[in-house]
Amino acid sequence: MERMKPTLWMMPFLTALAMSGCADKDPNSFPVLEKDAVFVVNGGSNSLSVIDVERQEVTSTLRLKDMTYPHHISLSPDRSLLVVAVPGMDLSGGHGGGHGGHSMPGKLLLLDAKTGKTRATRQFDVMTHNGAFSPDGTEVWTALMAKPGAVVVLDSQTLEPKQTIDVGDMPAEVTFSQDGRYAFVANGDSNNVSVINAATKAVVKTVTVGANPVGAWPGNDGLMYVDNEDGKSLTGIDASTLDVARTYPLGFTPAMAATAPNGDLWVTDTDNGKVIFFAAGTTTRQGELATGAGAHGIAFSADGATSFITNQTAGTLSIVDVASRTVRKTLTVGTQPNGLVFRKN
Repeated sequence: MERMKPTLWMMPFLTALAMSGCADKDPNSFPVLEKDAVFVVNGGSNSLSVIDVERQEVTSTLRLKDMTYPHHISLSPDRSLLVVAVPGMDLSGGHGGGHGGHSMPGKLLLLDAKTGKTRATRQFDVMTHNGAFSPDGTEVWTALMAKPGAVVVLDSQTLEPKQTIDVGDMPAEVTFSQDGRYAFVANGDSNNVSVINAATKAVVKTVTVGANPVGAWPGNDGLMYVDNEDGKSLTGIDASTLDVARTYPLGFTPAMAATAPNGDLWVTDTDNGKVIFFAAGTTTRQGELATGAGAHGIAFSADGATSFITNQTAGTLSIVDVASRTVRKTLTVGTQPNGLVFRKN
């Protein structure tokens, strides 16, 4: 029997929760932020740590009510909104194997980036790994981790669904190229990446990568770096030609990849609690920096001078000087910190 595909009006994965008008009823918020900040999602303690970048300290912690294992966080282009993805399952031990074929209900949570007040929520029948704002800020894209998988495009102000796009099996991260032309969807159980034209919403290419890809991270060198969790490798896809440009055999489980201002590639080694450095434009390994057990997410400050690394197992955030590649300070945050984002005031 042929399986019915999700449509706008009949999506078997999608269920609505309260949306607009809930900000006034939400008692959980943080003091109004009028300075640079880093937001860290703590999966184990269902909270959001707010870090004052200038003072390099945790200024407040927002409890995420009725949220289980929040995972990733994204910032809108105008820096006014945050979207937190809540897969409902502990993914700190890895994303492989489709979790035995089981999936938990997922959620997206839309927050005011200056107050932390809830603006909207949306529940799904399966896990959602992340939410990504479209380049123009009018949409939020998220992947439904199922077989077959789909991407749901939602209104960024209300989280009302607008469209669905069929992709591969068990898709995790949805990310956009730096020029905003394409969305890249890592299909974990298909071992490939679906490339979607951001304007037309059509899949234009499917790129084969390594085993169990989780995310395609945009670099400042025009490549999208795909972390292949089970393959213990990294695949660099040219965001213009959509061809594989380089493959990095790592020998460890990558959690995230990001390019520093000078073009060097940083990859978190979650097995050994380190960041590994590769020379710009090559697969040449330059060195490493120990940050903390379960090193995971990477974010850079707006000026590129500082990097922030979440350490899931250690429950800490490492503040790293980019030029010297040394840890300036280590902050204790919540349990199992994962996704993070820098917000310039």
